Amino acid sequence: MNQELKTTIKTIIRDCILNKLNNYQAKDNYMPFHYLLIGEKRMAYYSFVHSLNTSLGSKVFEQIAFNLANSNKDKFKKVQRQYEVGSEISISAQNEIQAIIDELSQTSESDKNAEIERIRIACQAGNQTTSSKMTKVDLYIETKDGEIYLFDLKGSTPNINTAKIIKRNLLEWTAVMLTQDIGLNIHSCIAIPYNRYKSQKYNPWTLKILDLKNEVKVGEEFWDYLGGEGTYESLLDCFKEVGQDNAKEINKYFQGNVHF
Repeated sequence: MNQELKTTIKTIIRDCILNKLNNYQAKDNYMPFHYLLIGEKRMAYYSFVHSLNTSLGSKVFEQIAFNLANSNKDKFKKVQRQYEVGSEISISAQNEIQAIIDELSQTSESDKNAEIERIRIACQAGNQTTSSKMTKVDLYIETKDGEIYLFDLKGSTPNINTAKIIKRNLLEWTAVMLTQDIGLNIHSCIAIPYNRYKSQKYNPWTLKILDLKNEVKVGEEFWDYLGGEGTYESLLDCFKEVGQDNAKEINKYFQGNVHF
């Protein structure tokens, strides 16, 4: 990570934390049992951190990912945020997706590569299409080798119900793209900024409907894919430095001088 990119990323992080410190309004969320158990002020801190975590997940990580990939000109030829895949989907592929979901809801293990080929074959089975409203792709990447990656960025590990919705979205993105061009080399994945289990293998049961090897990129694997080896560690340094540079403002806030 060069110094210019590092400065850009630190600015994104700093703007997020300072905006949160200056503008956060605690919700009127009365929790009497929690207050009596651990204290109202501690719950206020928790509420602030939860709100900050949401902002990181929905805004900051996506901006950082875009800047990292966009700077990697040797590897990627097109990078775009909030990409619209289109709306026309093969009816045959749509039916195949439902069959895949039904199988995975039983005891089948996900094999994303096989699922993509099933969808590809289904797209060739007939010319009938239907219009379907698609969610936007958080990050679209096209490599110089012709591979396409569609990333759905998640701030934390999804629960089991959300994972089912994500799975369908990933398969439908694939189907829409293959409906447009049957020969695409395409990958649709979710990306999670860090492994909450730290030293343990990332294998949450809530994501059992997903192919963890081919459909999920977590922490170091994701960031180093975008920016090259060592990017994850450099990114941690950026967060550390922003925290140190803005320690005075952060400490003042948590000492109760602002908002609480």
